[in-house]
Amino acid sequence: MSSTSSRDELLAKLNLETSRINWCDLQTYYARGHVVRVEPDLNLLDVAAELAADNTGQFQRWLEEGRIGDVSPDRARAWYDDNTELWAVVVAPWVLVQDRSDHVLH
Repeated sequence: MSSTSSRDELLAKLNLETSRINWCDLQTYYARGHVVRVEPDLNLLDVAAELAADNTGQFQRWLEEGRIGDVSPDRARAWYDDNTELWAVVVAPWVLVQDRSDHVLH
């Protein structure tokens, strides 16, 4: 099996596991430090695939650019107060979340 087809299979699997969830329903994971914020300019499935592949180099670049990271307490509070609905996908033990509410798709 080629690496392209195995990546495509992984992306298809992750796509089936991606859903919308309210921030309030993620409090347990947030309290454990298992939530990773993904900025809307990144493709959530690509980020999940890189995490599953343990691509630490790419993750380090995204961290340094501020494109992924922890959910700040201020952001968590705002999402909680607004009961924000996020896109989420699990790559155990992590839950990747993305707020696309302000992101306009073209």
